[in-house]
Amino acid sequence: MRERRLGAIGPAVSAVGLGCMGMSMAYGTRDDEESVRTLHRALDLGVNHLDTADMYGRGHNEELLGPVVRKRRAEVFLATKFGNRFRGGGNDTSAPGVYVDSSAAWARAACDASLVRLGVETIDLYYLHRRDPETPIEETVGAMAELVVDGKVRFIGLSEVSPATLRAAHVVHPVAAVQMEYSLFTRDVEREMLATCRELGVALVAYSPVGRGLLTGTISGREQLGTDDFRSRAPRFAEENLGPNLELVARVGAVAAEIGCTPAQAALAWLLAQGEDVLPIPGTKRVRYLEENAAAADLQLTGDQVARLSAAMPVGAAAGERYPAPSMRFLGK
Repeated sequence: MRERRLGAIGPAVSAVGLGCMGMSMAYGTRDDEESVRTLHRALDLGVNHLDTADMYGRGHNEELLGPVVRKRRAEVFLATKFGNRFRGGGNDTSAPGVYVDSSAAWARAACDASLVRLGVETIDLYYLHRRDPETPIEETVGAMAELVVDGKVRFIGLSEVSPATLRAAHVVHPVAAVQMEYSLFTRDVEREMLATCRELGVALVAYSPVGRGLLTGTISGREQLGTDDFRSRAPRFAEENLGPNLELVARVGAVAAEIGCTPAQAALAWLLAQGEDVLPIPGTKRVRYLEENAAAADLQLTGDQVARLSAAMPVGAAAGERYPAPSMRFLGK
């Protein structure tokens, strides 16, 4: 597995990481045994950048990763997040019971709770998952910086913030990475965030790099999505939007076929071609998809192939918002 440096201050990590959310929530029924096999297989392949969060399955995801991480700690670069909290039952991030708490007190309490669930002494990369704009970013990052001093965290990151917030945070303490949704479907970061990251020496960690599964080419209709699948409520999978989006996917698939790879691999290779500071973390709970995703790191696209993939899905072409309205209000703060 090729490696990439996590920004100007971070270590080298696998060029393709593993997003672990789907092992515990959002994408159908859990299968803990297969998820554990997938985690071990990831490390066997050199995919050492594992990404989780305290909210994934209400802590289940961190607890799932814990035994694997502890057994193979030296092989793992472990990232987790805080900031999303639940008022009531359920673990749907679009539900009214979810709120954002980026206070200094919660940063400290959430970190301690994550360390317990994971069973480790130190988190390699600790993100603010979402930001409450009523809380000054300086307060939040100041508390995160204290966690670094205390040895509980090695590096800090932000997720789905604005370029202005990143700049303000970076003054308080160096930010190693910003996690943003970035794929052929979602290229908002190209407007300003990517340039800001490069100016400050911050890595851009790309989540949902295959468009929540759309860019795999395996989804043909809403009937494939169960009621426990987040995508059944996601705007881009709505009846009026899915058809136009699948037309875009078909165009990407045609280019992928000419390259000689799967659509998912083409989408990941396109992201990797955007710069050495872009690190995709495709999510899966299945070994076969993990292996497919990891193999994308070996693809070297030509300039013409990159351009053709970009043209197949132009900026702003995707139909529908990224999230349901309740979740959209926390983005870019």
